[in-house]
Amino acid sequence: MTLDARRVLITGGGTGVGADLARGFAAAGADVVVVGRRRESLDAVAATDPHITPIAADVTDEGDVVRVFAEAGSIDIVVANAGAGESAPLTRTDLDMWQRMLAVNATGVFLTLREGLRQLEGRGWGRLITVASTAGLKGYSYASAYSAGKHAAVGLTRAAAQEVAGTGITANALCPGYLNTEMTERTIANIVESTGRSSADARKALTRTNPLGRLIEPAEVTAAALWLCGPGSEAINGQAIAIAGGEL
Repeated sequence: MTLDARRVLITGGGTGVGADLARGFAAAGADVVVVGRRRESLDAVAATDPHITPIAADVTDEGDVVRVFAEAGSIDIVVANAGAGESAPLTRTDLDMWQRMLAVNATGVFLTLREGLRQLEGRGWGRLITVASTAGLKGYSYASAYSAGKHAAVGLTRAAAQEVAGTGITANALCPGYLNTEMTERTIANIVESTGRSSADARKALTRTNPLGRLIEPAEVTAAALWLCGPGSEAINGQAIAIAGGEL
């Protein structure tokens, strides 16, 4: 598959899945814009391929998101990947954590998809892709705020899909299980700190959720995103696709 002449904007593009998505789309021939708060991480990703351009911005800031799309130029594919995860029992989830999780995982996706669709309308082809989580399809204990944010992201994507149906634009969500990324390493560290379990035991607890008995690789998310942009994907719209080895 080639995405020559396509231009892709990926939020949360400095690390983890976002960085892998950037490299994967660039390898497929697309011009890629990576967006994130930390310029040094974005620059490191951009240094790996001349077709990747960094723009520093905060996806929870409306003005920043509007600016990003103005700077990026004409975009064909929007990947709302930026997200954050924190965990705590519901009774110890304070309002600040709740608001942080909704700001990044829900509001950030809303602003990104809204501005992306404003560019894509009337063009006859486009892709809106949300990188959500299996937490957007089911509830996880000790992750109520995160799960709520990801459920909101999935619901938003499904609603957008109804609006764009028949226009040549599609909107879908990818919902991976626990990923082999820095975010999961932070989750493991949090489990160790809060429970006293070893790092190995904490990792086993996470991998047990996946019938494959392992973490999901970022490249598996990238492959799904590329498929949604390729030939034969035109009827895939409004879907929340679990990438979780059969967990769901």
